[in-house]
Amino acid sequence: MSRRHTMRLAGKGLGLALLGAGVWGCGPENDNRSGGTAPKPGRKPEGAGGEESFSAPPPGTAPKALWQTAAANDGLAGNDALAVVGDLVIVSGDPLVARDLSTGEEVWSRKGVTTPGAGLLLGSGTLYLASAEYDGNIVGLDPATGKETWRSRLGSQYAQPRPIAVDDDHVYVTGGILDKDFRTPDNVVAAIDTTTGKVVWREQRDHGTEETGITARAVGGRLVYTDFRKNLTVRETATGRQTWTKKIERSNSSDFVVHQDLVVLADGGRLRAFALADGGERWSLASEEFSRFNGPAVLDGVLYVSDSAHGLWAVDPATGKKIWHNTDLLHVAYPWRFAKAGGALYGATEFDEHGGVHAFDAASGKLRWTYNDGTGDIQKWYLVSRGKRLAALHGKKLTALPAV
Repeated sequence: MSRRHTMRLAGKGLGLALLGAGVWGCGPENDNRSGGTAPKPGRKPEGAGGEESFSAPPPGTAPKALWQTAAANDGLAGNDALAVVGDLVIVSGDPLVARDLSTGEEVWSRKGVTTPGAGLLLGSGTLYLASAEYDGNIVGLDPATGKETWRSRLGSQYAQPRPIAVDDDHVYVTGGILDKDFRTPDNVVAAIDTTTGKVVWREQRDHGTEETGITARAVGGRLVYTDFRKNLTVRETATGRQTWTKKIERSNSSDFVVHQDLVVLADGGRLRAFALADGGERWSLASEEFSRFNGPAVLDGVLYVSDSAHGLWAVDPATGKKIWHNTDLLHVAYPWRFAKAGGALYGATEFDEHGGVHAFDAASGKLRWTYNDGTGDIQKWYLVSRGKRLAALHGKKLTALPAV
């Protein structure tokens, strides 16, 4: 058995999670590193072996950053520019960089490893990326070290394949089908075995669809994706067979959620839930008049979503029943990414120089504080959490905050 194959099998067991004012001093911190990646030789983990705790700031006051550093984020990575894996935070860009969440220290860096704007697709112990050489290869990196552990190729007849989703068995890719004039009028979606690197299946999509603009999830034996052509499509992950597809009212590049037997997405002024099995609409929830929903997230069994009228909602994802709706955020930038820690909900804003990271009471939606880095940059904020720490990416700056 090859070394690369052995490393791939070992990686199957690595747990992965995705990530996207006044100040108050924090109390003593200790970092519980059980199950995390090992630090660099000679560097003692900060507070190793203890349970970290932070002092809550006064109401309305943001906490002080734990650390802050420059980032190579190019602003092109869409929904997946930031990810957390064990004790590491990985930032999309060139170079691709992983840092220790506790200290901000660089653990590894890879330059020229992937294409500009590549999203961070993590699964089965591997970070999957399109090759920077534009040679049709998909590469897999060990997220703990940045070293390449896997490589595959969809085929020479396909242009610029890129990964869109991953589960324990397959990485799913799209690619344009090259014609005799080297154009790509049609495209395919395909599954590649995450152990062997062999193509398991490939299916041509309908003429007129595009290989770009796809947002996808692979959950429970189904590959679910939306595209710029207002399509919502579900396929079997084992065979590639299309189970169903239907038109939605708006093109979708935002996140959607797969919860139990439903797929829930924002479709203009409505949240809509469809049955994974047959595409039947199970529930629908309307936003405020003349407003539209943004991409939802499900955290600890509750669906959180904002709307363009600056409302924030908590919804039962199984039924569509409203739990609470905060309409007191008219003068606050609405969040587009969410994270949760303890009894707090955190939201990251987009395209607003006065936005940042909001902290809400998860039980009521009441705003507790807003952290802004003071740069005045209107770029999107990305947010991920692990334990009692948050990592926030904004433009060219990466910041760690206490989850208080």
